[in-house]
Amino acid sequence: MQAAESTPAATSARNKRLLVLIAVIALAPVVLSYAAYYFWPRDARANYGTLLGTRPLPPIHGTRLDGTPFASADVAGRWLVVYAAPGRCPGACEDALYASRQARTIQNAERERVVRLWLITDDARPAQALIAEHPDLAIVAVPRDALGHLPQGGDAIYLVDPLGNFVLAWPSKPDVKAMAKDLGRLLRASSIG
Repeated sequence: MQAAESTPAATSARNKRLLVLIAVIALAPVVLSYAAYYFWPRDARANYGTLLGTRPLPPIHGTRLDGTPFASADVAGRWLVVYAAPGRCPGACEDALYASRQARTIQNAERERVVRLWLITDDARPAQALIAEHPDLAIVAVPRDALGHLPQGGDAIYLVDPLGNFVLAWPSKPDVKAMAKDLGRLLRASSIG
């Protein structure tokens, strides 16, 4: 005896179930992505530093420790990590210089795209031991009124892009890893500098 053939109604019901299953499989990623976007908790921002409004770095003129003149145009086209503090460099200053050095060093091959700049805002000369700890640091004595050109004064470490615009301000006692992550993300995203 032959096996019973399926009836047209049974075939139609099976085809409908198969069609619904295919539709569910096709739509599931879209529905899940919308649900994740709107209902999944996430950080409010991706960067650690404070994003600054587009504002150019005003021309900075000063004198390097060896007596040669310095102009910000000398380092144009490179990323600048700028910090302003007195020459005696109290504890917060040392922390800021250390953090900027480590954030730059973590960038490995990309670190050559970054110039660190310490603007000394008084007549004091930094300690020789401190200078020795930061061989890649450009140290420039500037007039005290140079702080007025910085968006948050001397209370922050600034990142300036190769086009000469302020990008980020980090606290003067930053989280080194978070600072390095911000810097690395910008270096990877930018082909200039």
